[in-house]
Amino acid sequence: MPMAHQQSPAPQPRGLPGFLRRTFRNSYDDELPSDPATTVTPSAAPRTPSQSNSRSHNIRNSDLSGGETDDDGGEGILNESLSKLDVNGDEVQANGGAKDSTPARATLIDSSPASRSGSVGSVGSIGSNTKKQLRSVAFPPLPLEREESEGKNTPRNIAAASPPLIQNINIVSNTRSANSATNSTSNPPKSYKETQFDAIIASNLISLRDLRKLAWNGIPRHHRPLAWKILLGYLPANTSRHKQTLTRKRSEYKDAIKQHYNIPDDSRTNSEQETLRQVLVDVPRTAPEVPLFHNDRIRRCLSRLLYIWAMRHPASSYVQGINDLATPLISVFLSGYFDGKDCLSGEIMAEVTDEMIEEVEADTYWCLTNLLAGIQDHYTSDQPGMQRMVMRLEELVNRIDADLALHLRNTGIEFMQFAFKWMNCLLLREFRLECVMRLWDTYLSEDGGFEDFHVYVCASFLVHFSGELQQMGFDELFQFMQNIPTEDWGDREVEILLSSAYVLSTLFGGSEAHLNVVRNY
Repeated sequence: MPMAHQQSPAPQPRGLPGFLRRTFRNSYDDELPSDPATTVTPSAAPRTPSQSNSRSHNIRNSDLSGGETDDDGGEGILNESLSKLDVNGDEVQANGGAKDSTPARATLIDSSPASRSGSVGSVGSIGSNTKKQLRSVAFPPLPLEREESEGKNTPRNIAAASPPLIQNINIVSNTRSANSATNSTSNPPKSYKETQFDAIIASNLISLRDLRKLAWNGIPRHHRPLAWKILLGYLPANTSRHKQTLTRKRSEYKDAIKQHYNIPDDSRTNSEQETLRQVLVDVPRTAPEVPLFHNDRIRRCLSRLLYIWAMRHPASSYVQGINDLATPLISVFLSGYFDGKDCLSGEIMAEVTDEMIEEVEADTYWCLTNLLAGIQDHYTSDQPGMQRMVMRLEELVNRIDADLALHLRNTGIEFMQFAFKWMNCLLLREFRLECVMRLWDTYLSEDGGFEDFHVYVCASFLVHFSGELQQMGFDELFQFMQNIPTEDWGDREVEILLSSAYVLSTLFGGSEAHLNVVRNY
């Protein structure tokens, strides 16, 4: 006996997340028609669980392929909407998953029964407002759709039609997106290294050990001026004393200008006049490829501090090459007034005041003094420190690259002919000034970085070109060594060089016997 058709209970909006299903249960029930002719009748025979799972799987597959569907109350409507949804421009085709490369947006395609030929059964005449409400909550339209909806679904209307819970979610999401977009443009996220530097610099008592450890791998531009002053011993680790120290040291330098520089020329001795002449000749030749040092105010600043240093250090006086050592200091300290901005182009000089120049000049003088204090025998009579470093370089190359050392001897090239400049100017004429700044970050972090560690850097630098050098004759090799191609080098190449030098320092540092090799000449 056939079962009598009975009116089924109001179907629930299945297929939605739990909190959405609870939100729309009441409104969904209210809008269902009470006419039995329009209600949905269940199937004649009950389904087993396996049949239900299989049928649910078939429903999804048939919806995706455009074939038969099961109109099972609210789930049928939702599945119908799901089957017609194109997300991120990936429209699922009937051939089993081919995607169309349309612009990335979500669109709802017509889901009327007339457009779904071959569907089985009939869907109850559920209110259109409920369908729209389900779609707008489950799949909220993107801004592009709102603009194309001819003014019907404006953001304000959509927000008003949504439940309070969904409105709050949308407001919070939009606020977070706006804040993240603003922060990403105005304040880009800081790296771990920058965060660590911020913490160290902000402390009342700066740990020199931690600062050196971080600075070895490079110092951020905006922290470099202060970090260099601390690492060079110009400023104390106690940050509360920085202002007092700067005021006192800058005042002392002003007194030195009055004592040694701002005096009549006839009051200078012949030696002092010769030193001043040499300084004035060398300054225009300093860093000719850097526009910043073409500026007249920078040149006057450099001339004064070099001459005063020579007057106050008569044992060495002024030696060519000291002028090059001042260029990284001036560039870095000047950038400190502009949050680490690159000043090498010279364009920033229009904003630099005379007071800034005076402070940069005083800071450079004291930091240069502390730097040269560790290598002063490089610039005394006969420059014994320079010769010692060149000899150590030759011994090191003999040990790590015997073929290159032999080739240099056979072609008649002496290490003193090319390495003397490397030691005298600390590779400032071999690298761009930006690379030298990165190099000095590590030098200042090493004990004896400008003397001991510099030898290992020079050895790594020479061995880097070993393959090319061994293919050259005397003339070509000599010319190459005078103008080594490093114009395209950046921080990456410098850091590789430093890593290689560190390996050599761990192998040979403190073990001079390792450098003793039997020479066959």
